[in-house]
Amino acid sequence: MTSTPSPEPSPSSFTSLGEEKAFDRWRRSAAWITGVGLSPEDQTARGREKALAAEESQWRRCEKWKADLLRNSPAVTFMLQHLRYSGCAVTPAHIQCHPCGIRDSSTTKLSPVAGGFSPDHGIMMCQDGFVNKKHMEHTMVHELVHMYDHAKFNVDWSDIRHHACSEIRAANLSGDCTWWREVQRGFFTFSKQHQACVRRRAVLSVRNNPACPDAAAAERAVNEVWESCFKDTRPFDEIY
Repeated sequence: MTSTPSPEPSPSSFTSLGEEKAFDRWRRSAAWITGVGLSPEDQTARGREKALAAEESQWRRCEKWKADLLRNSPAVTFMLQHLRYSGCAVTPAHIQCHPCGIRDSSTTKLSPVAGGFSPDHGIMMCQDGFVNKKHMEHTMVHELVHMYDHAKFNVDWSDIRHHACSEIRAANLSGDCTWWREVQRGFFTFSKQHQACVRRRAVLSVRNNPACPDAAAAERAVNEVWESCFKDTRPFDEIY
């Protein structure tokens, strides 16, 4: 008994099947990109994937800018030199890029905080906190001034007057309080803008010190050390 062979699929069947699979792949890809038509589970997975990709991109940008500033920024290299003179040789490992979750990347407004200094851990750069490389440069110099003060003057960070003095110096010397930086923060004035910026930022920073009981104490500490610390531009000859 002979069996009847199955009919061969026509070329048009292959084309239809291929087109269907291609369309399916396109549809899934489009859904993943746009978020339309995804299940709640897929939406969550897509959100995590996008957040991780954004974080990776921010970290790479931060590390690239950091390397360039450590080599080429006059203010940064000047601070590094004087830190070496003070017995504190800073390496790239002492300056770390990390996400801080403090700024929406869709806005050009400066975040309140873009970095920090810890005597135990070095300098942290908020990779998601920078508008541009100049903003990062000012932040790096600000934190290097804190590091310099710690190495040179043995600052007691639990003493809010010590902290206030270093914050005044860092805001004054880093470029944090240029006119254009203040405009980006939403402050616009022509009269004593620099001094007002330095004072405001110092008070805000001291207020966040766990040893500071309230805003009034932070303001008092800044006022008490203002005259001597604002005039102290070391290691710079003048305000940067």
